[in-house]
Amino acid sequence: MKIRARDIIGVYWQAARRYWVLLFFIVTTIIASNLLFLAIPFYYRDFFDTLTGVPTDGRIHTLVMLLVTILILHVLSEISIDIARFCNNYFQPLVMRDLKQNALSHLMNHSHGFFANQFGGALTQRLRRFARAFESFADRLCWDLVPLIIRIVVIFFVLWKLYPTIALIIGTWAIVFIIFNYFYSRWKLKYDTARATEDSLVTATMADAVANHTTIQLFTGIAHELNIFKKVTEALRRLMTFTWSLRTILDAVQAFLSIGVEFALFYYALRFWRVGALTIGGFVFIQSYLFQLMDRLWDFGRVMRDFYESFADAKEMVTVMKTPHEVRDVPAAKPLVVTRGEIKFRSVRFNYHQTRSVLAGVNLAISSHEKVALIGPSGAGKSTIIKLLFRFFDTDGGKIFIDDQNIGRVTQESLRSQMSLVPQDPILFHRSLMENIRYGRRDASDDEVFAAAKLAHCDDFISDFPKKYETLVGERGIKLSGGERQRVAIARAILKNAPILVLDEATSSLDSESELLIQDALEVLMRNKTVIVIAHRLSTIRKMDRIVVIDDGKIVEEGTHDALVRKPKSLYHKLWKLQAGGFLGL
Repeated sequence: MKIRARDIIGVYWQAARRYWVLLFFIVTTIIASNLLFLAIPFYYRDFFDTLTGVPTDGRIHTLVMLLVTILILHVLSEISIDIARFCNNYFQPLVMRDLKQNALSHLMNHSHGFFANQFGGALTQRLRRFARAFESFADRLCWDLVPLIIRIVVIFFVLWKLYPTIALIIGTWAIVFIIFNYFYSRWKLKYDTARATEDSLVTATMADAVANHTTIQLFTGIAHELNIFKKVTEALRRLMTFTWSLRTILDAVQAFLSIGVEFALFYYALRFWRVGALTIGGFVFIQSYLFQLMDRLWDFGRVMRDFYESFADAKEMVTVMKTPHEVRDVPAAKPLVVTRGEIKFRSVRFNYHQTRSVLAGVNLAISSHEKVALIGPSGAGKSTIIKLLFRFFDTDGGKIFIDDQNIGRVTQESLRSQMSLVPQDPILFHRSLMENIRYGRRDASDDEVFAAAKLAHCDDFISDFPKKYETLVGERGIKLSGGERQRVAIARAILKNAPILVLDEATSSLDSESELLIQDALEVLMRNKTVIVIAHRLSTIRKMDRIVVIDDGKIVEEGTHDALVRKPKSLYHKLWKLQAGGFLGL
């Protein structure tokens, strides 16, 4: 997707226009401050023209009055700009807050497939840079570009009325200066964008290494990972050196243009002074305007550079925000209402990236409160069935129904609110145990959280922590063992108490003792619910009402354990024979 500067400005404007009153005061007071400041050279001109005469009481009084006027104009200009800054102290943080919230809201509504193809660290970096880019853009617009436009227009108009030749010199120089800066900065944008992309890759590589530090140590991969990091940081260094060198070239060209215009201006000013067409005060007047304009135009290169760098920094996040969600609620989608918990898959097909066929016409009916186990070889499509049920992906063909309601026609939030999932590898928030368990039902009382934790036997290990339920679990729950994380996930599901329950290897991280501890919790959890289980443990599978065997994206066998194991040529019988120590070799 091609993102242009106007797309980024459009996103900024959507957030900024909510605070138009603050924005109006900022712009108005900035304009007032600059107009007051531009009036000051008129009084300096009169001051120096008066100063060149013979000192008299009248002239001294005039000089004092001119100085007082200049002082008042300076004070009023400063008050105006201070009002603008004060308003800006509210305006920018409000807009940056909204931009962050809007960006995260859109990001979190992207599909499972979107996040599977992204680095979490890179997305975080994009989001952080996005708000920072607005700050840079707004600063350059309010404090640099608006004053520059005002000064160019006013200075050229005034000089044209008083000294047309001087106005032509300054005007021509300003146009050349601006055009060169604009096109040079625009050409440089692609390199700034490449630098921002490479910066995101460095952050993502760093985050990936930190998140997988245990694996790196286990496989003695520190040197290997450092080598990878060395390559990406070196690529970033080369781009930074190149873009900074381009910036230095721009500064050098600007310096030569400024030297040239100042020489030309002095030359013609001397000629006018020689014939009496220019007074000392007039010379000071022109020089004052030239210095004001040079100061602003010199910054124009930086302004354009910062504009385009801010666009480059924001582009990646705006791309995410402009990317349509792969899984969306249909117009007028209705909330799912579950009364029985019946699930039906009708001719469901699914391919990953249109190249890898995963499910080929799956037909499956699960009755109310039935407990069904999905088993089969790795890659057979078991987990994909679960992902489609939760609408992490949309089907490529066929339909899925819950209580005769097409899940593609109901809201995603209502769909997922009616189902609980205990995944194989639960990931927890870097928050307290209380908050992590309460996430199953965020309005639950403390007593309800305690009750769910006890049913899942979380209380057994939580009581050993000094801070009990207020213990922080670390990023992704790293401070807990795999079994402890699994029990927290089960407690969360118990608290949610949804009518449909999915267990994806829910006891895989538990040792035999821990598994025995929570068998009763799982039985309580599964009571009066429709249950789908992906499991390898015999103890879990044998408790199911029905076993569905999946192979190569198709249902090949169905039945109870006793019925399927008696079929010597069945896939289930083959898998059963591979069991060892209570596990199925799937």
